Amino acid sequence: MDHNNIPTSPVVIPWSYEVFALQPEVRAAWSTADISSRLSVIRGLRRRIAANAEELVQALATRPGRKAVESVSAEILPLAEACRFLEREAARLLAPRRLGRRGRPVWLFGVEAEVRREPFGTVLIVGPSNYPLLLPGVQAMQALAAGNAVLVKPAPGCRPPMDLLARWLKECGLPDGLFRVLDESADAVGGAIEAGIDKLVLTGSAGTGRTVAERLARHLVPSTMELSGNDAVFVLPGADAEEVARALAFGLRLNGSATCIAPRRVFVPLELAAGLEQAVGRHAASIPPAPVPAPTMRRLAVLARDAVAQGARALSALPEGDGVEMAPLMLTDARPDMALLREELFAPVLSLVPVRDMEEALAGAALSPYALGASVFGPVAEARALALRLDAGTVTVNDLIVPTADPRLPFGGRHASGWGVTRGAEGLLEMTQVKAICVRTGRQRPHFDPPRDGDEPLMLAALRLLHGGPGTRAGAMRRLVQAVRGRFNP
Repeated sequence: MDHNNIPTSPVVIPWSYEVFALQPEVRAAWSTADISSRLSVIRGLRRRIAANAEELVQALATRPGRKAVESVSAEILPLAEACRFLEREAARLLAPRRLGRRGRPVWLFGVEAEVRREPFGTVLIVGPSNYPLLLPGVQAMQALAAGNAVLVKPAPGCRPPMDLLARWLKECGLPDGLFRVLDESADAVGGAIEAGIDKLVLTGSAGTGRTVAERLARHLVPSTMELSGNDAVFVLPGADAEEVARALAFGLRLNGSATCIAPRRVFVPLELAAGLEQAVGRHAASIPPAPVPAPTMRRLAVLARDAVAQGARALSALPEGDGVEMAPLMLTDARPDMALLREELFAPVLSLVPVRDMEEALAGAALSPYALGASVFGPVAEARALALRLDAGTVTVNDLIVPTADPRLPFGGRHASGWGVTRGAEGLLEMTQVKAICVRTGRQRPHFDPPRDGDEPLMLAALRLLHGGPGTRAGAMRRLVQAVRGRFNP
């Protein structure tokens, strides 16, 4: 690939309303356009992604510790799949839904009803640094497919892939102004909120989410937030310890372990703990050190020392607070009430928690405020049963992380891990607001008339006939007939 052919990033303009102010008629034309024309833009983008993937790889090269193959497998390919999902499913999901007569209350005879999905208007997407293409990219495509205009605020140092998408979308026919990339500063988020947005989608830490949510509340702007994780792994009796160890090592290695649903807490039966400890140590030994931001490294060093002081056993050297990278840190004999197991950490750290049974594991997992994802390893029937009991937004069984890239699946957390979902059908619908339309046909409008004597017994008789049990309904028809006669023959 000739790197000289890659366009340089445009000059970053400090935030101002004029930078992204959109003419109302442009947004209106996009929101009311036939969905096939919106999806044709997304189809064109998908084909450009496939034809020019090397440009995206180069744009993602600034991601610390990232190999090119990871950019393709973890970001570029899943984004293309997400575009194709929209091409196949968006028209059906966004189509008006006519309710028909089934289930309509009898007293609403003559009323036709439908539910419509309409765009919010302008959606601000605040992207993360760990997956700077996939996460804001999928969210932006869903927002555009739903008929919204999109503003993207990349994480610091993560603007290049969004600039590429902006250029390609324009080349694919997206009208000017419908996809804007803001500067990378935090002020851009506050400025856009103050200027006026209709919805915000944020991927970031719980602290960032709390701060932004407070600001949104002052303007009554809705949001979807995917926040921090501290994922739990449950190892059932009968699980293949070698496969579990390979999975955990993969979670420590992928993207430098800077993945929101990377494994952090492993609940393992006492009788399996020693074997799993040895297997994980063997697989993790070949994982190279990963770059870790200085604030995270300092916090991790303190938390790890505290965990060891409280009885945990480190299987590798503890990180130094002034380091810039670290090999995977594994601790065993950890307890779920330790601070290390209750905080979010974007670093390759793993804690093994021996438990007597899964009841103890569930109780321990609940001590963390985060509930983004979880994984279960073991016999499929038992693992499925446990998955149903877990308080998490996404659960994988006998696998880790990768199945969540399925574009059909929604993704979102609970509790301190956020609210709402992105991706999948549910994520697309989150980019819309609901409008219900009711049409009365015929000329009967008895409810317009002032109340009359006899209305109350009429209504009570109808209520008992329609909703009462066998004893209540027994005389309801007779009372209804009497009430009708009294109402119309006073």
